[in-house]
Amino acid sequence: MTTEMIKEYSEPLTQPIDSDRSIFTILEERAERTPNEHLIEYRDAQGAWQHFTALEFKDKVIALAKGLIARGVMPGDSVGIIAHTSWQWTALDLAIMSIGAVTVPVYETNSPAQVRMIFNDSNVRMAFAEDDSQRDKIESVRNECKDLGDVYVIAIDALDAIETFGKGVSDKEFYERARAVKGDDLATIVYTSGSTGTPKGIELSHGNFVFIIMSGTISMPDVVTKPGRRLWLFLPLAHVFARYIQYVCFAGSVTLGLSSNFKTMLTDFHAFKPTFVLAVPRVFEKIYNAASQKAGKGAKGRIFANATNVAREWSRAQQKGDIPVALRIKHAIYKQLVYKQIMDVFGGQCEYAVCGGAPLDMSIAHFFNGVGLPLLEGYGMTETCAPACVNPTVGYRIGTLGKPFQGVSFKVADDGELCIKSPAVCLGYHNHPEITKSQIVDGWLHTGDLGEISEDGYIKVTGRKKDIIITAGGKNMSPGEVEASVMTSPVVDQCVVIGDRKPFIAALVTIDLADANAWLESQGAEPCKDLAEASHNPIIYSEVERAVNKANELVSRAESIRKFEILPDTFTEQNGMLTASLKARRQVIVDHYKDLIDHQIYVPRKK
Repeated sequence: MTTEMIKEYSEPLTQPIDSDRSIFTILEERAERTPNEHLIEYRDAQGAWQHFTALEFKDKVIALAKGLIARGVMPGDSVGIIAHTSWQWTALDLAIMSIGAVTVPVYETNSPAQVRMIFNDSNVRMAFAEDDSQRDKIESVRNECKDLGDVYVIAIDALDAIETFGKGVSDKEFYERARAVKGDDLATIVYTSGSTGTPKGIELSHGNFVFIIMSGTISMPDVVTKPGRRLWLFLPLAHVFARYIQYVCFAGSVTLGLSSNFKTMLTDFHAFKPTFVLAVPRVFEKIYNAASQKAGKGAKGRIFANATNVAREWSRAQQKGDIPVALRIKHAIYKQLVYKQIMDVFGGQCEYAVCGGAPLDMSIAHFFNGVGLPLLEGYGMTETCAPACVNPTVGYRIGTLGKPFQGVSFKVADDGELCIKSPAVCLGYHNHPEITKSQIVDGWLHTGDLGEISEDGYIKVTGRKKDIIITAGGKNMSPGEVEASVMTSPVVDQCVVIGDRKPFIAALVTIDLADANAWLESQGAEPCKDLAEASHNPIIYSEVERAVNKANELVSRAESIRKFEILPDTFTEQNGMLTASLKARRQVIVDHYKDLIDHQIYVPRKK
């Protein structure tokens, strides 16, 4: 397959990158540069703060790797990890890959059937489970996993056991294995959560990762290489973006904080004081809504509303490069009255937020930029080891996904599809050579996303090729921007736009009960006892209608939501309507609510 390209942009390397080496060498170099600085910080089971220096963590990884050698793990063997984000996850991952074995991450929310499919597809021979419940999940399908041997439970001293096994393995034996690992060797198979179909395993090599890790340090120096950088990471390490970020922290000068507890996120921000955070747009939407609800009505509410308007006005002026004096003065006043308190939510030291994974609403982006926290949107795929482009800290453009990382090229095909070429593009799709052949052509990865490239290299994604909705009247519509806008409402959890081959655009909306009740109480109204009641609450309906009307201002009338339905239930990973990275599975949702769509939203005409 050959596709004509209509625009191409490449960001040249300003310094050479040697990617013919292992990911473990990134940790080795950090231990040599800053042996006694804190590399990883975390809370233990009792809530007390603990840490590893760079040298301590390297030694921990080597001790675990020796244990794996002693247990018979050979180069090319697959080892699964099913656990929440923790230092143990990170240490096991690096230990596995350091000796030429292959890490296979599995989301802790995956079902036994998904575990069986992934373990069999990647021939997992050994697995690490976080606790008894994850071990039970594995054991329930053990008889159907043909290659599976030992299963260790992290919560029951698994790492201590592995280290004990390794005491008889010499440093010489470890380093013989470690030095034999080259850039072309397979490091990991990452299974995409996929918005459609069965997850596919993406084969990523050591060289793929090392290239984009080192490109990240060159492309984002303010974020990762300045002294004193700190990141609090709470996203699942089964996702390639979180995994990449921890490696680039090691390559830079970042102290990495690790947690999987979303409930303590704000408390952890205060204690850890990150200089940058990594999150999906939904986190920032919730923080904005919480701040708005806390302000409430009355004088505080009016001050917050005015401060919000000034923040957005200041941000838009800043993006144009011309901030009027009067606006500067108002902004300075609200910085002391309001913005400082919002920044304190992130610990008071945060300078940037790296944001990706879903469309970011422009009003949220302008709000946080005006408050003092630029949300640096980026873009990439599992197939590119996560990042391929990101907004720079100087010259960031709200509404774009930034410029390519150094050494990365983007093209737009004649059908509008974005394509990416770089040394970070994956080896291929595990056990699917036919998909590899169709998706990676002459080194160019076909992303499935539609996009644009400005003359100076800023990338925009305008929609998914398969997500394009074509109405009965022939109007094409990309739903992402409208959905993201509706989801900024303090009561909305998810919004899925529908209308393919239908007479008009409509939407299915789910409610976040806890957030909706907090908002109702801030409005002086009674909370709802459950989602069924919330779906029929007239105050909630009016708020969703407001959000829909606001979203409709972003598009033409033909693309606007003409009708919406508030559902009495939610989209979850468990019911198959969300991916593990919280993306809506549009076709699954449409199929599930077919009767409602066909008979309530699009009411059949009477004959």
